[in-house]
Amino acid sequence: APGAALFFVTYDGIKRNFSSPTHTSTQQAGVHMAAASLGEVAACAVRVPTEVVKQRAQAKQFPSSLTAFTSILDLRKSAGYGVMARELYRGWGITVMREVPFTVIQFPMWEGMKRWAARRDGRETATGFQSAVFGSISGGIAAALTTPLDVLKTRMMLAKEKVSASYLLGKIYREEGMKAFFKGVEPRVTWISIGGAVFLGSYQWASNALGGVN
Repeated sequence: APGAALFFVTYDGIKRNFSSPTHTSTQQAGVHMAAASLGEVAACAVRVPTEVVKQRAQAKQFPSSLTAFTSILDLRKSAGYGVMARELYRGWGITVMREVPFTVIQFPMWEGMKRWAARRDGRETATGFQSAVFGSISGGIAAALTTPLDVLKTRMMLAKEKVSASYLLGKIYREEGMKAFFKGVEPRVTWISIGGAVFLGSYQWASNALGGVN
């Protein structure tokens, strides 16, 4: 929830300040890409530490998420705050590298489909249901295309020692082949398609309700 709140505060703020009815479709897409990119960078400030703790617990490196989190915080005593922060934000770069392309694909596509539906129906904007359908479609496409980045991010976060993205990329390719970069693509697409429908459908419904749009 905090990550989503940070994303939409940033996304909506940039979109409202820089969008214009006189913009062409290309200019509008550019604004949406910039807004989505900066929104994701803001959201990652919360999302990355959460992902690090969650994945270490799921990989059974620690008995629980609380133990994993406490273990990282304890580094401030043995190694200093700098090491603790680096461990808490391990995978920051690759997470941003995954999330920014994801949103750059999903959000302009979602906004474009909403504009198309609104023009077709003679409405001010899309309905909540339409937004849910378009959110599911755009989310599924973005999820499939960014699966290799998700695989790379997960491997980096679970590595016992810090390694560079380029080194790990080569290692995975040499040892496991190209197919390794698309492991888990089906559940990822399914989960994100459902999430996109719920998340963006709810967002549009609330936005329409608060804005007095029927």
